[in-house]
Amino acid sequence: MHQAFAHEDVVIRRGRRSQLPLIIAVHSRALGPAIGGCRLRRYDTWREGLTDALCLSEAMTYKAAVAGLDFGGGKSVIALGKNTELTPDLRQAALQDLGELVASFGGSYRAGPDMGTGPEDMVVLRRFSPYAYCVPEEHGGTGSSSGPTALGVLAALHAGAQHVFGDSSCAGRTVVISGFGSVGSDIASNLAAEGADVVVSDVQQSRKDVALASGYGWAEPNQALFVPADVLVPAAVGGVLDKAVVSRLGARLIVGPANNQLTEDTVADALANRGIVWVPDYVSSAGGITYTLSRETENYSHEAAQERVMGIGDTVSRILVLACSAGVTPLRAAKQIAEHRLASAAS
Repeated sequence: MHQAFAHEDVVIRRGRRSQLPLIIAVHSRALGPAIGGCRLRRYDTWREGLTDALCLSEAMTYKAAVAGLDFGGGKSVIALGKNTELTPDLRQAALQDLGELVASFGGSYRAGPDMGTGPEDMVVLRRFSPYAYCVPEEHGGTGSSSGPTALGVLAALHAGAQHVFGDSSCAGRTVVISGFGSVGSDIASNLAAEGADVVVSDVQQSRKDVALASGYGWAEPNQALFVPADVLVPAAVGGVLDKAVVSRLGARLIVGPANNQLTEDTVADALANRGIVWVPDYVSSAGGITYTLSRETENYSHEAAQERVMGIGDTVSRILVLACSAGVTPLRAAKQIAEHRLASAAS
């Protein structure tokens, strides 16, 4: 997704305590300070972590712009080697190193949890900078953003269902959720309560028993994307949709919180050519950041912040109508909305 030299700042540093590679990528501050989560994960090389940071920070720029937030896009990565043992001491040292690096931006880059990190980790970052969001409520923050993220995905899914099926309800429809973590499980329970036939999948086989006990169907991870279904919800890692996968997909509507679901933008055209409606991931996954920033920077009440998250459904409807009327993909329509905001800010 990213283009060479498209980013405002890219800082790569070896942590002085942990000796691990740390990366902060700021794609844009046109709308305000860059915001983006801290990802702690294993990579074959640190350069893969850099690629992740570049792609994810660009997606954050578009996420904030489409969501109407006055923030830019950034991302931070702590890159673990594939054989590095993440001991509690090493984790603590890495987070302290990242806290120092975040502080060096003076508020122009602001962090939150992402894959591999959570609210307790943000407490460590807060020791170095006030610009770490989602710390637990007992520390003055809003805690985990998984609930608001799931709420936003559901709003997007219902808007997408209205567009594709003529009915926003998922009652009686088969929904496959690929990724049964905190967000995926929230989505699953809400859809099941609505009357959907829910099938879930996860790379952690230990979650299969939980899924079956909850009354859900189970699909093996390598088959989940191809299960015949009405809706597919990618809720795990990104990079899962390429042209070969698209040719075998079994769903008419794809809406999910996983970041960077497409391996490249041209996959959006392949989806459209098959008649599959794909809601851009940075639109459907914006509930967490919308809720957190509404509460922690704009002093919204819990109810008002949730109402703002539900507005993601209206945004999705607007994108899908624009895509149809202009004869473009939903990805292109979403980018037009984002680029208009970014261009207005720049001028």
